[in-house]
Amino acid sequence: METQNILVTGGAGFIGTNLVNELQSRGHNVLAVDLYNTRRNDYIRADVRNYRQLENVFENNNFDYVYHLAAEYGRWNGEDYYENLWQTNMIGTKNILRLQEKLDFRMIFYSSAEVYGDYNGKMSEDVMTNNPIKDTYQMNDYAITKWAGELMCMNSAKMFGTETVRVRPVNCYGPHEHYTPYRGFIPKFIYHALFNKPYTVYKGHKRIIDFVEDSCNTWANIVDNFIPGEAYNVAGRPEWEKDIKTYSDIILDAVGIDDSIVNYEEAEQFTTKVKTIDCSKAIRDLNHDPKVSPEEGIKKTVEWMKDYYRLE
Repeated sequence: METQNILVTGGAGFIGTNLVNELQSRGHNVLAVDLYNTRRNDYIRADVRNYRQLENVFENNNFDYVYHLAAEYGRWNGEDYYENLWQTNMIGTKNILRLQEKLDFRMIFYSSAEVYGDYNGKMSEDVMTNNPIKDTYQMNDYAITKWAGELMCMNSAKMFGTETVRVRPVNCYGPHEHYTPYRGFIPKFIYHALFNKPYTVYKGHKRIIDFVEDSCNTWANIVDNFIPGEAYNVAGRPEWEKDIKTYSDIILDAVGIDDSIVNYEEAEQFTTKVKTIDCSKAIRDLNHDPKVSPEEGIKKTVEWMKDYYRLE
């Protein structure tokens, strides 16, 4: 495996922290850029919304690949803090693209399976090119910014010859994901269960989740088989798909409490009920092979959260 010089934007975040660790374990030279301070010594503070700050990073380093993760995440976060969402996800991505057009590095752009919106069928990567937008119906600003980011990447490739691979994570979870009210349902349920706080389970929804270390293993493989213009879904195994109540039960069992803190409702408004994800392309090109079951992954995540919040 040839050593590459790699930049990870958002490298101090949840996925970024795990991805930097995975890439470094393979012998790559990796630098993390993030808005927030971290104890890592392989880190530079920079806000992707500010071109000058990014330009300074690139003036002092030469990168073969950039994993562009830096983004505001989540549907309701995008509603409450839409200025941050649009500035980071749109202007931040445009800044990276301008630098890519100038410096000619290869990019891995992090989109989201949210781009499929409420599409009623198996969500393969070509859904977004074979169906009019009205049939996918992206249901929130977060999803819209992620799809617009993909379009910007494709437009840059056509106009300037840049080379980018787009990835669409699916309910990625695991260690290093701190609780906020805007995170996915797995960390929210775990946090509430650990602190004996009530939470709501919507029974009319099913999801596939993917343990972050499995996902990062797949994404790290991109540098070994980089195919410009490709897009990849990355999710857990289809046989692991469960309804939200089942995930909640697994979490409660891992924490060691009953469901007296849980409020059950039939369905959540403005949220896709079932997401059936096709990962065959990632299996074919990136050796995507999830190993960690929901039961095992949730247990590991509970233990990490207990340690982080000093509950043991």
